[in-house]
Amino acid sequence: MKDVIDVMELQRERNKRITPVDYRNLDFNGGFTPARFIFECGMKLQGQPLTLATAAILMHKFFKEVDQSKYDCFLIAASSLYLAGKVKDDPLKIRDIINVAHNTLHRGSSPLEIGDEYWSMRDAIVQAELLIMRVLKFEVSITHPHKYMLHYLRSMESWLGKEQWSQVPVARTSAAFLQDFHHDPSILDYQPQHVAVACISLALQCYGVRLPLIEDKDDETWYSVFVKDLQKDKHWEIMEKIMDTYNKEPETA
Repeated sequence: MKDVIDVMELQRERNKRITPVDYRNLDFNGGFTPARFIFECGMKLQGQPLTLATAAILMHKFFKEVDQSKYDCFLIAASSLYLAGKVKDDPLKIRDIINVAHNTLHRGSSPLEIGDEYWSMRDAIVQAELLIMRVLKFEVSITHPHKYMLHYLRSMESWLGKEQWSQVPVARTSAAFLQDFHHDPSILDYQPQHVAVACISLALQCYGVRLPLIEDKDDETWYSVFVKDLQKDKHWEIMEKIMDTYNKEPETA
């Protein structure tokens, strides 16, 4: 459909700008590191944005239930990608996941040949997939904020008018905030509709966009058109959590 905002395409473009780091030198960082690993590997595998988001959520949910120190977070991340591909009907070949994960951890290395190391890693990913499903009690279906964001953005395009809408990248920035928030486990604490609104609010504030027909005193409650149960305090709390995510990004030389 012409002129429809494609949040998925915006996030595919976002994936292309991940800066390489040496994951072996990073700590768990509250789940940020394995989530970053998921998005980098997923981009290389050309996974769909919803598949990568699903993998990140599955990984965060898993580590919420277990002692993180007892598991290899990169193995769990790779297995989450493998499982997410099945959940979202976006099959990612296990051999590709193995080679991409291995190369991302050991940059510059050649693809693994079929041998002991390959089969060991393959078995580990399959076993970890079963472990994730058992820990999550086979509840792997996820309601994402993406569909709500798409609906809200399409409505706001009509609200603002095409001319003003085309002047500022509200949709692109909202999609970037949404993807980045998947790096933090606190995304599990909020309703997907509320997360979508918070991402859009941040984008509007970044570009100083004011919505027409909204009085100054009510500017913070523009989203009541879309959600009725989001209080201002909760709204600001989610936005602060999103912004805090950027403080976890490792420094690169």
